[in-house]
Amino acid sequence: MPNTARWAATITLTATAVCGPLTGTALAGPSPTSLYAPSSLVLTTGHGEIAAEAAPERAVTLSCAPTASGTHPAAVAACGELRATGGDFDALMARSGVLCTREYDPVVVTVDGVWQGRRISYERTFANECVKNSYGTAVFTF
Repeated sequence: MPNTARWAATITLTATAVCGPLTGTALAGPSPTSLYAPSSLVLTTGHGEIAAEAAPERAVTLSCAPTASGTHPAAVAACGELRATGGDFDALMARSGVLCTREYDPVVVTVDGVWQGRRISYERTFANECVKNSYGTAVFTF
């Protein structure tokens, strides 16, 4: 009889684990946040000329829908810049008046995720950290 009790407990726990998420709000229909196209990105930076050869030194998350959030230090400003360019990272322009040295210490930035429902995979190499930080005002400054 102890084996029967063990099997019954196993089946009950399995059924709860599988069917539990299907109860309650999961069956209630779409939530209000589903009205927004997803915009969730992971940005990384590292020293090197290409991402395949550079070890990521820093990574942040950035979510822009329905509100700005994530570990990006300036999520609200970064989301605003991306909205202004329609999510086009190449359209981010360097700020005027920023003076950087001509030192070549390449920094590569990668962006992977989804912007307004569209898959994004972006990579860009900057001559050095100062040049990277001069593009846009917030997106690449992390």
